Amino acid sequence: MPLAKQTGELFELVLRCFPSAQECTMFYRPARLVTSVLTVAALAVGSLAATPPARAASKSSQCAQVHVFAARGSAEPPGPGAIQSLVDLIKSHSDQTVSSNAIDYPALLFPYGQSSASGTAAVKQQVTDQVEKCPRQEIVLVGYSQGAHIIGDALGGGGGGNLGPETPPLDASIGDHVTAVIQMGDPRYTTGKPYNVGTAQRDGVFPRLPHQALSAFADRTRSYCDDNDPYCASGYSLQVHLGYLDRYSTDALGFVLREIGG
Repeated sequence: MPLAKQTGELFELVLRCFPSAQECTMFYRPARLVTSVLTVAALAVGSLAATPPARAASKSSQCAQVHVFAARGSAEPPGPGAIQSLVDLIKSHSDQTVSSNAIDYPALLFPYGQSSASGTAAVKQQVTDQVEKCPRQEIVLVGYSQGAHIIGDALGGGGGGNLGPETPPLDASIGDHVTAVIQMGDPRYTTGKPYNVGTAQRDGVFPRLPHQALSAFADRTRSYCDDNDPYCASGYSLQVHLGYLDRYSTDALGFVLREIGG
């Protein structure tokens, strides 16, 4: 390779690294001038290499102020599912930094009991891991259909009857970090609860057992269910079940923002 071309390439590298240096004007000058520039540049790079690295960011500095877990409904593909639209609203309207991820579980209709049990365990594990990672972070749980079911079971205890063996709720020391809960079309919906919103007058297909009530989270929870929903109100209209985000996203967003402080 000719010397002129080689030094030109080397000199171009110096230009990229030191765009404000005077040497930028010497790109086409003789090789002896380029050599002197490279010597200065090498010294500068050496001094930078000798500079101690910045201290790594603390654990808390890597955490958003709020973290949202989204649990999808039955038969939705892996990920947050349709309720991601509510997560997006929270992120775009909150005054705080908000991170999110999805609950990783099967979301199967058959066998439903096994799927919901797996989902309940996943909620408890993922929330626990998040609290341990970011102990000052506020946790928001949002779920649709079976996703609403597993969130409720994680908080109040799950299983029983046709759903299989009962499981204990999330440890209270972890549950205390949960600031807001949104359930839409929960198959374990039970009428008469203070956190219920909607027109439903009948229990869901798997009504929550008395000792599994979300009493400890009543002031932090909104459970949306409308009359004739086949899953949360034992009705016959799938259209009702699929319409909660259209009907209640604004209400749910306002509730979450109030609970997390804006």
